[in-house]
Amino acid sequence: MHRKVRRVSRWLPGIAALAAGTLFVLPGAEGHAEATAGTDAAAVAAAAGATTPFATVEAETGTRGGGAVIRSLTPGAAAPTAASLETEASGYSLVELKATGSSVAITNNTGKNANTLVVRASIPDAAAGGGITASLNLYVNGVYRQAISLSSQQAWNYRDATTNPDDPKAGGSPYRFYNEFPVWVTGAPIAAGSTIKLQKDAANTAAVYDIDSVDLENVGAPLSPPANSLSVVDYGADPGFAKDSTVAIQNTVNAARTQGKSVWIPPGKYLTNSLAATPLNFTGVKVQGAGMWHSTLYRKVPLPTPSGWRSQILVGSGTTLTDLQIDANATWRGVGGNGGSDYGINASGAGGWLVDRIWTRHIDANWLSGTNGIVQNSRTADTYGDGFNVNNGNTPNPDKLGKNITVRNNFARNTGDDSFATYSDAGAGGKNPQVDGTKILNNTAIAPWWANGLRVAGGANIEVRNNLVNSVSSNSALDLGVFGDTGNPLTSVTVSGNVLNGGGGWNGTRHGVRISSPSSTSQFPTAYSNVTMTDNVLRGSLRAGLYIDKSRVNVTLKNNTIDRPAKQGIWVPSGVTGTGTFTGNTVTNLFPGQVATQNDSPATFKITG
Repeated sequence: MHRKVRRVSRWLPGIAALAAGTLFVLPGAEGHAEATAGTDAAAVAAAAGATTPFATVEAETGTRGGGAVIRSLTPGAAAPTAASLETEASGYSLVELKATGSSVAITNNTGKNANTLVVRASIPDAAAGGGITASLNLYVNGVYRQAISLSSQQAWNYRDATTNPDDPKAGGSPYRFYNEFPVWVTGAPIAAGSTIKLQKDAANTAAVYDIDSVDLENVGAPLSPPANSLSVVDYGADPGFAKDSTVAIQNTVNAARTQGKSVWIPPGKYLTNSLAATPLNFTGVKVQGAGMWHSTLYRKVPLPTPSGWRSQILVGSGTTLTDLQIDANATWRGVGGNGGSDYGINASGAGGWLVDRIWTRHIDANWLSGTNGIVQNSRTADTYGDGFNVNNGNTPNPDKLGKNITVRNNFARNTGDDSFATYSDAGAGGKNPQVDGTKILNNTAIAPWWANGLRVAGGANIEVRNNLVNSVSSNSALDLGVFGDTGNPLTSVTVSGNVLNGGGGWNGTRHGVRISSPSSTSQFPTAYSNVTMTDNVLRGSLRAGLYIDKSRVNVTLKNNTIDRPAKQGIWVPSGVTGTGTFTGNTVTNLFPGQVATQNDSPATFKITG
């Protein structure tokens, strides 16, 4: 059974609080306040986000013992000015295990057994960088079950470090504190109703363990090989992770393409540490693994990585890629750079492609272009770049138009840039095509450590519907505008049915939702951003709930709920030109001294209802 993820911050007011708090009705909302603030908001929350095969429990909802404490951001307090364990935690809250014997216990309330866990946690960096490894003990119903191995080797980067992003002594500011740790449960699966406890015992040597959340999942048996397929093992690939399998996998794909067959990747972990500059190319072939917990392609190359090496997987016209995990030993961002990072998949092609049920970890981004492509039912975590980025390839190439790409029912957590984005770059000469027809539907974005939960950077006929964003560390839950000075205009975007929790983090002046226009130095100095937002729920922004920025914007807001922003509900600063049509919206649970709408451009930005 798949589950709808519900990751609303624990300190944010619930739906019931909407009716109890002070309700401000914006123009056009008379007679609709009760429905918008109650029933409609509840319906939006029920429909938003991805349906996943796992259920997530926030550590702060568990039972603490042995001196364990909760660390969290305080609602309405001054917005953070630097990254912290709290800003990067889902729900802006975590449990700290510091003393020997400290613990946090949760209950398996999924209604079924769990044979796997994903523990999202942070342990300290090594003094000189590079991370440490330490165990943490797992108990089931009070009985020791196993030690879980945690590491900070792929966490703790340092922004603006003068040597490299992994160097804590180079003057940079720390961020990217967390990592996810998939765990196969030793012994019998954890039965429904059982108690799961994570405890720092004497053998657990990290100075502190910061626990954010635990995913519980009952993973089924490996899939069977499809008919008319070629196995990579038969072509020399090693599922035992002892020798490089890059050439064997590519040879299998090439043979399948010639013979009109598909490729089968049996259960196992396949080492892909070839230093060749040419990445794996799956174009035109169906490639299937035994399931994202069972078949893994793991990129492991010397760090720092030799110049020119590429590890991305190319997905072109006619490709289907399913049921596979892609992981890497990368330590910081930089495609093809010496931190080992590269795209997870790089999709293009005029003939369409499909990516279904894949799990990418420790990659730079999943880079999605071409025409009529679909990525669905997938997850990504601990990335150094975007989770899923729809784009035009930064080129006028007809195979990279960025037309009619759909991203639906995917889960992204701890991404190093926007969790889900569409990116339309015109290029220095303005020759790149406009991204058109992107659909970002029913996805979940949890705790990106850099940038935004959802980002629309230019494009036409963009739809952003029924997504869930929770706890953005640095930027906004949703950012609508253009990309720098070379971005194509935001011709039209419809944003509806989304639940946007938090946002307005430490990276400058950010807000829950930010709507902006091309800068005055762009190639489109007279273009307007055209935005329609309907039936969205914005909760708990660390600054203003919704911020309309720069100069040229046309915004339609209808039936949106803005709940408990730390600052204004809606803020239009000075210097904005354009129009605002606001009907049926509510701003509720304001802090003392804050206002529902603050328009500092009344002569140039006209609000009508």
